[in-house]
Amino acid sequence: MLNELEREAQRLGKETWRPMLRYVAELHGRSIHPPRFPFSRPWEEIGPGYCYSPAFGHWDLVHQVLDTLPAEPEHARAQILNDLENQQEDGLVPGSIWMRDERPRFSTTVSHPPVWVVAVNDYCEQVGNDDLLRTVFEPLVRQIGWFEEHRKAEAEGYFYTDIVNHSWESGIDEGVRFDDVPTGRYACVDATSHVFQMYDVAADWARRLGEPSTAFAARAGALRVFIEEQLFDEETGFFHDVWAVENPSARRLAIEGIFPMVVGAASEEQAERVIEENLLNPERFFAPHPVTSVGLSDPRFTLRMWRGPTWNSMTMWAARGCIAYDRPDAAHRLAEAALDAVASVFDRTGTVWEFYHPHGEDPTTLQRKPQTPYNAPCRDYLGHNPLMALARIWEATA
Repeated sequence: MLNELEREAQRLGKETWRPMLRYVAELHGRSIHPPRFPFSRPWEEIGPGYCYSPAFGHWDLVHQVLDTLPAEPEHARAQILNDLENQQEDGLVPGSIWMRDERPRFSTTVSHPPVWVVAVNDYCEQVGNDDLLRTVFEPLVRQIGWFEEHRKAEAEGYFYTDIVNHSWESGIDEGVRFDDVPTGRYACVDATSHVFQMYDVAADWARRLGEPSTAFAARAGALRVFIEEQLFDEETGFFHDVWAVENPSARRLAIEGIFPMVVGAASEEQAERVIEENLLNPERFFAPHPVTSVGLSDPRFTLRMWRGPTWNSMTMWAARGCIAYDRPDAAHRLAEAALDAVASVFDRTGTVWEFYHPHGEDPTTLQRKPQTPYNAPCRDYLGHNPLMALARIWEATA
């Protein structure tokens, strides 16, 4: 039971959201399992309705940690440590750990977006000390080393395996960015942004711990220049993969283009264009339930998984990016519209869904993966539903 989280849900946000938020808080509690190999602490699964349940990890874990902070900081801390204690010797943090069978199954060659550093910073701010940094700094340095060894792109930047073999390391399964493009070690906008963030955070943590920080800061600076100068397109006012910036036929309005703004690598002018011309644009990402995973005006938009529908985790990241660039008004609009839409669907269905119809219609009309037995969004799914976190953003930006 997460009693403080459930109490917070009783008073958070609009009254019309609270039945849904109470359900989310209870669902977090129902998703916690006692310690078992490979976890020395209680661990929280992605959600009991996930089609491969029970499972732990990927960036779903970070969304769940951000959702339970600040009400349950010690539970959040335990999940961060559960993730990092399974880091391999070479520095890879397994993308997912499937717990269905007696012996857990690990993804030992595919990582996941390393956004756990955001959860650590939020935790330290919540508890008012940096004690956790002494435990997690070395794993961060090792993970940076793994990305340098295994995910360094040709020339500059970093890639996820999506562009190499479509194994969807980015978490954006079957994303439109990889339709009809050559495979290779080419810089992906999301991977490059996430590695920038690791270097930027490593520099900050090193300073706070009294460790050398110059090399981390210098690398972050070089990546910032690359992102600003090579991954931004003046025509769309948005960020794209390196192969698409100069090739309009390969240029997709995919939500992953927000990450330079989310991690602080965009210039002020670029961030403003991302917000005004894209996130708040009803012809692009600001559907009745924002933000869409592909821009509404993109010819590849369709009502299938990451190829159009709304994932509330992306709305949360977008809102955080808006706040970072002094646009709390934009964050407030995104959070409010998304939560209004989720609450309306909850009133009709009594559950939270893996992803949502951008126009507020029945989630079961959406496709997931037609080539598999699981071709509809999962019910009772927490991994991409940081709805408590979104409600806190709405309150903080009012």
